[in-house]
Amino acid sequence: MKLSHADALTIGQILAEAGRTEIMPWFRRVREIEVRTKTSAFDVVTEADEAAERSISAALLGAFPGAAIIGEEGTSRDPSALDQVGTADLAFIIDPIDGTRNFTCGLPLFGSMVAATMRGEIVFGAIHDPVCNDTAFALRGEGAWLETQGGKRYDLKVAAPVPVKEMDAVIGVNFLPEPLRATAAGNLSKLGMSAWLRCAAHEYRMAASGHCHLLFYNKLMPWDHAAGWLLHREAGGYSAHFDGSPYKPANLTGGLLCAPDEASWHAARQAILTPAG
Repeated sequence: MKLSHADALTIGQILAEAGRTEIMPWFRRVREIEVRTKTSAFDVVTEADEAAERSISAALLGAFPGAAIIGEEGTSRDPSALDQVGTADLAFIIDPIDGTRNFTCGLPLFGSMVAATMRGEIVFGAIHDPVCNDTAFALRGEGAWLETQGGKRYDLKVAAPVPVKEMDAVIGVNFLPEPLRATAAGNLSKLGMSAWLRCAAHEYRMAASGHCHLLFYNKLMPWDHAAGWLLHREAGGYSAHFDGSPYKPANLTGGLLCAPDEASWHAARQAILTPAG
């Protein structure tokens, strides 16, 4: 079994519908709904997240009966759902609103993500922007593309390689353990530019579209990375854990570095993770 282009568009429609009905009606009206913290003050959830996840989950099960559903909000209540990431014949990994802190602040930098895995391998990814109402797609072995609200399609391709001193990086050191946090923070000046959007959905879309060179992450929950990882890979990029091993959605540790190609990956890893001295 594999997912088709028609399946991809069906999932895109499911994300767009949730965006229209469950997310955007509450954007910049967050004071009217409850905002709660989860693991920390930096990890928040709203009623819109939960409603969107319910909507997306129900629609996916309607289109793909028997699939396992692994949603960020559902998994916070039942962590055992994560066990299905590496074993289910077909699983959908859902982040209903990635960038919830931006959403609650009224910043239009948030997105909805769905990845599909088959026995632990990522075979599909979609990242929907509810603000612009467009969706980036990836099918394993078939490339990555963006579909606009008007139905136009654009193929996605990562940026051309450049020297480390010219690299534009999305890198947040906040979740790194010490001493790695201090090392990475001290090496940022080796890069051409660095930023952090607080939204992996848009960060992966930027990299897959060729608008930045590097993505650097430590926290690896699958709903934050599975869809974007495939988007980046199918757009021609290279990625691996910090130790060089391949990324798998069941891996929750080990960091992740994404670059235009393997040579750029090694150069960036050395520049960012090598202690001064």
